[in-house]
Amino acid sequence: MDCLPPHYDLEERTTHFAKRVVGLCVALPKNEINRPLISQVIRSAGSIGANYREANDALGDKDFIHRIKIARKECKETLHWLEIVEEANPVLVMRMQNLKQEAVELKNILSSIIIKKGKK
Repeated sequence: MDCLPPHYDLEERTTHFAKRVVGLCVALPKNEINRPLISQVIRSAGSIGANYREANDALGDKDFIHRIKIARKECKETLHWLEIVEEANPVLVMRMQNLKQEAVELKNILSSIIIKKGKK
């Protein structure tokens, strides 16, 4: 995984993740199996950061938590699609490991935010 600067915030991290997923998809062979997978994984990976940014502009705590939960759901969906892409493209297993790990870490961070915000 690329080294991240110390000031790296979650908006930047989710955008960086989506860009890495796009980079992976650019490298995939374009065939009838990969085309729909590429579309799905790019859509869900991009939605993580989009929903996190919306959460940061939320109108209140309830709206904030709702949007963070959507971002977390998108992490889980992205992980699903990454696993399917990996199955269809076993030659990329090592590259997929880093992306899947980042999806898990993002999901865990978002879960932690939900728990902490819910306690307030």
